[in-house]
Amino acid sequence: MNKFEATILISPDLVENKLQNQKKSFEDLIKDMGGSIVEKEEWGLRDLKYKIKSFKKAFYVFYQTELDGNKIPEIKKILSQNELVLRHLFVKVLEHQKLPTKIMNNEDEK
Repeated sequence: MNKFEATILISPDLVENKLQNQKKSFEDLIKDMGGSIVEKEEWGLRDLKYKIKSFKKAFYVFYQTELDGNKIPEIKKILSQNELVLRHLFVKVLEHQKLPTKIMNNEDEK
């Protein structure tokens, strides 16, 4: 099992229950692929630096996962087919960073 950090950008048009369904869908996908969610951090609705599919904002969700690296291409393919997931990024790490992340720390300081 490898350690990955994943950031998922979800459409800002979703109401709260559909947003929760999208997050649960991603978590279930990781579990179905034999992985696990170690930690999750919700960064909330944030501005995008440039438009993605005509959206200027997106819901950001950060995950720390443990997963077989061979499953990543299949997960990316599934996420790419989901119209509500605007972008996704997986980064392989040696160790997960301690939460809260710097983004959340900066939010707390404001």
